[in-house]
Amino acid sequence: MDAPVIDGLDWTGIAAQLDAEGYAFLPRWLAPEQARALGRQAAGLRRAPLAHGGLGQGDLCRFPAGLPAPLAGWREALYRHLAPIANRWSERLDSAYRYPGELADFLRRGRQAGQAHALSHLSLLREDGYVALHQRGEGAHVFPLQCVALLSEPGLDFTGGEFVMTEQRPRMQSRPMVLPLRLGDAALIATAHRPARGTHGDYRVNLKHAISRVRGGERVGLELFFHDAP
Repeated sequence: MDAPVIDGLDWTGIAAQLDAEGYAFLPRWLAPEQARALGRQAAGLRRAPLAHGGLGQGDLCRFPAGLPAPLAGWREALYRHLAPIANRWSERLDSAYRYPGELADFLRRGRQAGQAHALSHLSLLREDGYVALHQRGEGAHVFPLQCVALLSEPGLDFTGGEFVMTEQRPRMQSRPMVLPLRLGDAALIATAHRPARGTHGDYRVNLKHAISRVRGGERVGLELFFHDAP
């Protein structure tokens, strides 16, 4: 499977959108046949019902600890470009934590701290399926960004199932955001927190994401994480 464009993306523009919105949209990141090929991998993965964790209705299709090709290489390439953004966010939030330049070094830190449960997965939602608002910020070594992608076509394979984010700022109502993903589209999103610029400097905002109720058909999505859970 051919690799999507990663090094050639407009990383200056991506960083600016992440700073402003907490997400950066990557339209047509995967070709339709690439997206559908990834979606078909769900059939061979271990499934975990979302209802067991109170996270919704549907299945998480878990990848093993070592991601299969080509996802492993894509994740490594994305991380190299995202690590400088993550370090800049740490500086803005007055955190001394710094992320290494290579994903393998960061994952090693996590394993040494007891973070060994892989988080990356496919989501498989059929009629009435949904994913509740959540974030995955557990552990001492959490990467502040992740990648999501849609592997089926709205209006053709399913209806409903919009990707939704909320952002909670201090003393303000939550701000909802809907990402209009289509087959092969991806987005880089804040995992749990990000810095926002205020009149008195930077402050921390809290983000969660969800998938609204699927009204018909079958929706397959990808969540690609750069850290593991405890």
